[in-house]
Order: sequence, then structure tokens, then C-alpha cells
Amino acid sequence: MKESFWGVFIVGLGVTAISFIYIFQNLTNTDEHNYNLLKETTEAAMIDAFDLASYRENGVIRIDREKFVENFYRRFAENANLARTYYIAIYDVNEEPPKVSIEISSTEKSSITNEVIEFDIVNRLDAILEIPY
Repeated sequence: MKESFWGVFIVGLGVTAISFIYIFQNLTNTDEHNYNLLKETTEAAMIDAFDLASYRENGVIRIDREKFVENFYRRFAENANLARTYYIAIYDVNEEPPKVSIEISSTEKSSITNEVIEFDIVNRLDAILEIPY
């Protein structure tokens, strides 16, 4: 009888360990996805918003604020995970020199034994557009 309790304990411990590994793997994948999506989307939107006419006339490197925001939201929505709710905060968009500050937050929910656990995942990025001469 004592050996059977040890067997049940080992199986229960294994199931618990696998559930914790699953939760943290899901959190890590979500965080990595959000960061890479934020980085690539910001870079592409800044390049799309580059004001080429201003550069040709005066040699000034600048971006258009409205065009950047429009391109950022469109590109982010195309690639975001539809199962999550994202909150996007654009704190600063400098047109000249081109610099943006963006924060994206999402909530990851997981349930263990009828208890819902929520994790807030926040990614922040300050980006400067660099153009090679």
C-alpha cells in the first residue's frame, strides 16, 4: 500500500510539472511574439512613413506622423494573434529626427483547477530611424 501512494505521488507531481512548463512556455512564446512583432512592425512603418520629398529638397531625414501611425496599426493588425486583446500606446512620435516610443500590452490567461491566472505582458520600444548615407 505504501508503494502505491508513492506511485500516485510521482504521477501527480509529473502532471503538475507538465502544467507549469506549459504555462511558462506559453508566456514565453507570447512575449517573444509580441516583441518581434513590435520591432519589425515599427521598423517597417517608419520606413513607409519616410518623407522622401523633404529628403530630396533639403536633405532632411524625417517621417510623417500620421502616415507612421496608420501604417503601424495596419501592419500590426495583419500579423497580430487574433486570440488576444492588445493595448497599443504610442507615446512619442518625433518627425525630425525620426524617433518613436511605443508600448504594447496584452493579457495571457491560464487556468489551473478552476482558478484563472492572468499575466500582463508589456513590451516597450524606443526606435530611431537610421538611414545609411
